[in-house]
Amino acid sequence: MAVAATRPYDVLLVEDDVADAMLIQDALAERGTRNLTQVSDGIAALEYLRDPASERPDLIVLDLNMPRMNGREFLAVVKEDPELRTIPVVVLTTSSAPDDVTGAYRHHANAYVTKPVNLEEFEAAVRSIDAFYLDIAVKPPKA
Repeated sequence: MAVAATRPYDVLLVEDDVADAMLIQDALAERGTRNLTQVSDGIAALEYLRDPASERPDLIVLDLNMPRMNGREFLAVVKEDPELRTIPVVVLTTSSAPDDVTGAYRHHANAYVTKPVNLEEFEAAVRSIDAFYLDIAVKPPKA
C-alpha cells in the first residue's frame, strides 16, 4: 500500500529515456501530491533551474547518460553553483562502473543508485529515494 507524502514537494527529473521517465513518474505519483518536472538533458535542466519563474526543486533525480550535457557534466556545474549546490541530487542510472560511482560522489552527488532491471525492484528503488529525501530527511524552508 502506498503512503501519501507528508507534504507536497517539487522534483526535477533529468532523464532522456522516455520509458524510464514514465516509470519514475508513476512510482512517485503513487505516493501523493508533488510537482514533477522532467527534462531530457543537463542543458535543459540548467535552463529550468536558472529560470526565475521555475520552482526550486526539493530533489533532483539525475541520469548520467544523456545527449548535449550528460549527468556528469551537469552534476559538476550544479554543485559548483552557490545558488544550486544545496539541492540534493540522486544519480539514478544504469551504470555501475566504479569510475561513474566515484566521479558522481567526487562531484558531491548525495546518493548513487543503479537502476534495477526488474520492474518491481526499479519502482521500489524510486520509492525508497522518494521516501528518504522527501519524507525523512529535513530540508531547509523554501525561500
